[in-house]
Amino acid sequence: MNAPQKIGLFFGSFNPIHLGHLIIANLMAETTDLKKVWLVVSPQNPFKPSKGLLHEFDRYDMARAAVYDNYNLEVSDIEFSLPKPSYTIHTLVHLKEKHPDKEFKIIIGEDNLEGFKRWKNSERILEDHGLYVYPRPNAQLSDLKTHPQVRFVEAPMLDISATFIRQCIRNEQSIRYLVPDAVEAIIRAKGFYR
Repeated sequence: MNAPQKIGLFFGSFNPIHLGHLIIANLMAETTDLKKVWLVVSPQNPFKPSKGLLHEFDRYDMARAAVYDNYNLEVSDIEFSLPKPSYTIHTLVHLKEKHPDKEFKIIIGEDNLEGFKRWKNSERILEDHGLYVYPRPNAQLSDLKTHPQVRFVEAPMLDISATFIRQCIRNEQSIRYLVPDAVEAIIRAKGFYR
C-alpha cells in the first residue's frame, strides 16, 4: 500500500493574499516532504475580528488567481461549508473523512506557536498531524519548539502584512511587488479595500 500523500495546510484570512504567503507556501512545497500545500481560506478566524474582512468568495478568487500557474499550490474553500468560526480541528476531521489517502500537516508562523496551546484540541492536532513552522519576526519563545511533532523549516523572515497592504490601498499608494499582479488587477477592478 502507498504511503499517504503529505499535504501542508496553510490557513489564513488572505485579506488579501500577498507575496509573503506565497513565498512561504511555495518554500514548504519545494523544500520539505510535503507533496502540495493547500491554502485554506478561513471565513472567520476565532481569534480575529471579522470587521474589514472581504467576503470569503472574493478572498478565495484572489487566492486562486495568485496560484493559478503553480502546480504545488492549491486553494481550498473547505471551511466555507463548516460552522463558523472556523476551528482547525473541525476542518481536519472533515478533510480526513473526505481524503483518507492524505496525511495533513499544519503550517504556521513561529509567532503563532506560543499561542498554539489555546487552539481548540491543540494536543490532538499536534499528535495526529504535527506542525511545520516558519520563522517570524518578534516570535515569543515556546516550549513547543522541541516537541517531536514540531518541525522548523528554514525560510526568509518576511514581515509583509495584509493590514499594511489594505492601508496602502486606502492611501492610494502602490501595492506593486506586495501582491501578485493578478491579485492587484482584481483589487483595482473591484475597488476592494477603498
